[in-house]
Amino acid sequence: MSESLSYRPARDPLPDQEQKQAALSYLNEAWAEARHDGVDGDCLAQASLFAAFAELVSTYGEDAVAKFVEGLPGRVRNGEFSLTLARQ
Repeated sequence: MSESLSYRPARDPLPDQEQKQAALSYLNEAWAEARHDGVDGDCLAQASLFAAFAELVSTYGEDAVAKFVEGLPGRVRNGEFSLTLARQ
């Protein structure tokens, strides 16, 4: 009798917020591995932005993404992307 391939039942999709948290966790791991391998943080950031915008454009189109990025300068200035480290 031959072995059959194992069947994995499809899981219900995670709620949107949980998917975002899981995605960020995967990206943080990949980022840490790349840094460990000597890849410069600025190069990682630029490559990550390129990949992210390319995915958004393929999903939503150029006009929608252009409209989205128009709001980024204000969000950056408001500290939305600044990481504050807890000091002990």
